Amino acid sequence: MKKHNTVKVVLLTMVVFLLLTWILPAAYYQTSYVSQGRVQMGLFDIFSYPVTTIQYFGYVAIYMLVIGGFYGVLSHISAYRLLLDKLADKFKNHSIIAISVIMGLFAIITSICGLNYGLLLFFPFVISLVLLMGYDKIVALFTTVGGVLVGLMGTTYAYNNVSILMNFLSIKIDSQLVTKIIILVIGLALLIFNTIMYIKKKMPKKSKADTEEMSYYLPEAVKAKDSKKVKMWPLVLILDLLLLVMILSFVSWSGAFKVTLFDNVTSAVTGFKLFGFPIFGKLLGTVNAFGNWTLTDLSLCIVLTTLILSLIYRVKFDDVMQRFIKGGKEALQPAVLVILIYTALVIVTYHPFQLVIYKAIFELTKGFNVFTSGLVAILASFFNADPMYTFNSVIPYLVSIVSDKTVYSIIGVLFQSMYALTMFVAPTSLILMVTLSYLNVSFKDWIKNVWQYVLEMLVILFIIFTILVLI
Repeated sequence: MKKHNTVKVVLLTMVVFLLLTWILPAAYYQTSYVSQGRVQMGLFDIFSYPVTTIQYFGYVAIYMLVIGGFYGVLSHISAYRLLLDKLADKFKNHSIIAISVIMGLFAIITSICGLNYGLLLFFPFVISLVLLMGYDKIVALFTTVGGVLVGLMGTTYAYNNVSILMNFLSIKIDSQLVTKIIILVIGLALLIFNTIMYIKKKMPKKSKADTEEMSYYLPEAVKAKDSKKVKMWPLVLILDLLLLVMILSFVSWSGAFKVTLFDNVTSAVTGFKLFGFPIFGKLLGTVNAFGNWTLTDLSLCIVLTTLILSLIYRVKFDDVMQRFIKGGKEALQPAVLVILIYTALVIVTYHPFQLVIYKAIFELTKGFNVFTSGLVAILASFFNADPMYTFNSVIPYLVSIVSDKTVYSIIGVLFQSMYALTMFVAPTSLILMVTLSYLNVSFKDWIKNVWQYVLEMLVILFIIFTILVLI
């Protein structure tokens, strides 16, 4: 297996984008379609754009490093390996059910909270558990990446992921809610089915090499005589609290549910004055209310969790620092991938050749057409790693040529679902490429095993949208 396969794939994708800036003219939409001629990408741009990327998206790369550091410390805490062993043993006879439940949790949390990047924190834990249950890396990918992307496909109340669609299309968060739930349920059921089929037909028997390779992802096993001395409950409690905080802090309380409780509480706490001095506001600094957290806030929470666990399990500070740094180094390639993928986004943003392609496709039909719109949604998702940029690159223009507002809600769910489905196979999919890098699975091997699910889901989505248009 080539260690840097994912990096090569992303670099090749960036080269393709660079060439397209020379081949295609540029255009943008701002109240009208504006042609710019060719806006080519130059040699020095290759080195300046990553700097721009770090300025705007560096916090995502830092989040990857923090996750690596967290597991660098956690893997040396005996309670962590003991917890994995206990769970694997408990699920041994019901492993398919366990995997299905994990997929479902990932999907539901992503659909409601929009924690598509945030849940990367629990990927190493779940991957280790899946491997201990006797499955291979592809099953681990289906469970983690698949679960999150299905949730993204059936986004319901994750306001931050679809706010651009809502604004441009003038639709509400609960627009086409039943359709979104149907897509979520069908996507999850089909994912579970394809995973089971892979396990039964394709998953190779474990070899000695596979077993030895697992040691890279799993902490050292706890000896039987020492296991009784290890207390797991503090670790379980803290990990559960961490997940709870993540969910509460990323649910769009005010945007999706019109709940201002957390905003009011945060304002009251930070504004509280003791003898005329806003003590909590000064101590806490700039703090976002639950519902408005970012990966930066979550990174700080993970660091604090690492320190708390270290104190509970009596890990020396020097060891904490050493293991955190070592774990961060292990996460360096995923962090680099984040920068490269977002650099590809910078390329297509600064050299907007996309709209020329979309315009040509839309002109093949009149008004709103499910198939041309679906094709454009797939291409826009491929070019733009982030959903906000995906929707922003095409929706304003699409609205200008589709006057029938009754189909706007269909356009919204079409674009969100096509974006997520494309992320199953796109080299610009951050969640996918980062996890492939962590597991050292080649992009080609993944495509060989996921293409059937993607094709099945694509057909189902087109059927759903066609029915919606007809009724």
